[in-house]
Amino acid sequence: MDSVVQRLRVDRPVFSVEFMPPRSEEDERVLWRAVRELESLDPAYVSITYGAGGSRRDRTIRTTGRVAQETTLVPMAHLTAVEHSVAELRNVIGWYAAVGVRNILALRGDPPGDPNGEWRTHPEGLSYAEELVRLVRELGDFCVGVAAFPYGHPRSVDLDTDTRHLVRKFDAGADFAIAQLFFEADDFLRMRDRVAASGYDGDALLVPGVMPLTTPRTLNKTVELSGAQVPPKVAARLDPLADDPAAFRAEGIDLVTELCERLIAEGVPGLHFYTLNRSKATREVVARLGLVPGRTATAQRLRA
Repeated sequence: MDSVVQRLRVDRPVFSVEFMPPRSEEDERVLWRAVRELESLDPAYVSITYGAGGSRRDRTIRTTGRVAQETTLVPMAHLTAVEHSVAELRNVIGWYAAVGVRNILALRGDPPGDPNGEWRTHPEGLSYAEELVRLVRELGDFCVGVAAFPYGHPRSVDLDTDTRHLVRKFDAGADFAIAQLFFEADDFLRMRDRVAASGYDGDALLVPGVMPLTTPRTLNKTVELSGAQVPPKVAARLDPLADDPAAFRAEGIDLVTELCERLIAEGVPGLHFYTLNRSKATREVVARLGLVPGRTATAQRLRA
């Protein structure tokens, strides 16, 4: 099975991982050590984030190609519309197809600089993720994913509008959506309920995104990427441990494991881990959840 949806539509919860393209030779060594350490755990798929334009884009494409050609992993390529003409997007999509990448996460992306600044599209490009979904669909037999935002995209005026945008991406042909980071299971579940209440009757899958909270830096990164402040219940557990790295890490792993257990109990098809190009914390959490092949599964118990 080389399709993300095929890998998600199994009779047990699965996990996937996300990496960033390396910025240096040392970053490359760190990344590939994490890739090899996670490969043996058989994640459903792995994704590589995308930087539009220049060397960042080239590193993303090269790294995704290496995963496709040098590992047993199922790769998913990120692709953003920002700063690209349609012709450039066609070239990138064609290259992915040529190296055997059949899964693409289609994103609008943010303009350079201030993410809340004025939005400018490429004069010969696309304006919305749903247009990119259609383009990818036109160019081959791809499995296409999109982004979802439990707290709403920063540019959406309200949650109902944001839900309509997500449903339009599904209607354009997206097979699944990966949720941006959130702090509590109910934040994701409310988004799932909003999609159901919108009248959407398709079969696109919603996958929660999770980051192990191992340091104050990862906690701050979750705030940055989610657009939400740390809930009081989470802060009460982590803030007193800010000066004790070992205790902070242990409590953060406990907290994220509990979050994942609740999500599995609520029937999510998988968990998508943002790794920051490290594997240890993700390996710990998926082992606790029983998502590692051949081990007793908390996940199976929760499904029963």
